Amino acid sequence: MDYMTTKEAAQTWGISDRRVRTLCSSGKIAGAVKDGKSYKIPVAAEKPADARFRSDGNTTTGHKRYLK
Repeated sequence: MDYMTTKEAAQTWGISDRRVRTLCSSGKIAGAVKDGKSYKIPVAAEKPADARFRSDGNTTTGHKRYLK
């Protein structure tokens, strides 16, 4: 199986390296394994959905909220 680093995944998915590492540590990236201090992510892994918004784009208050 081919793997990519967190830095490669970050560039591919358009998010930060730190965010990829956070997603790996919380188990949101399927197949990601810890190798020493770093993570190996399968090349075929998909970017997890952003859980900060509901599927309709609104928060529980009914207003769209943008995170800084």
